[in-house]
Amino acid sequence: MSKKMLVGLVMGVALSGLSLSVQAGEIKAKVEAAKGEANATTEEIKGEAKAKIEEAKGNKASAAMERGKGNVKGAYERAKGKVNEMKAKSE
Repeated sequence: MSKKMLVGLVMGVALSGLSLSVQAGEIKAKVEAAKGEANATTEEIKGEAKAKIEEAKGNKASAAMERGKGNVKGAYERAKGKVNEMKAKSE
């Protein structure tokens, strides 16, 4: 093999490996975003369930507080998912 062919082969392998790692980063980013959304939804559902229990007991103020806590935790999980998504994209 000539030097040009060898250099071309090495560069081709290096660039194809680079593109594969970029695709892996994008996939990881999508997974992180999905996990964040799933966790957020779970926290909101938990808050709603606790609120229903409090309403059944007759505690409307406590029910509103539980509902609000669920929404805040859901927003926090979404933000964490977004941060993890950005980290994965930058890797």
